[in-house]
Amino acid sequence: MIVVRSRRVLTPAEIQLAKDPEGCRLIKEVRHRLLEGSRSILEKMILDRTGEKVISLHTDISTKTGERIIIFSLKEDLGGKIRDPS
Repeated sequence: MIVVRSRRVLTPAEIQLAKDPEGCRLIKEVRHRLLEGSRSILEKMILDRTGEKVISLHTDISTKTGERIIIFSLKEDLGGKIRDPS
């Protein structure tokens, strides 16, 4: 499993939009769609770096803190197999 934690990911417009419950819902929906649209690229990056296939992806974003978590579940345990990108 690979966990990605990003902080302060909300744009100024999203911070303003997050002041309203409907705005929070919209932010989450748009961010989810963006991630799903780039999922194949992200999965290829993980495969290239680790040699392991992604079997599932889970994500959430906090409209209060601006933090986003993405979890990649892999087919096999990495066991120290991460490849050096250089």
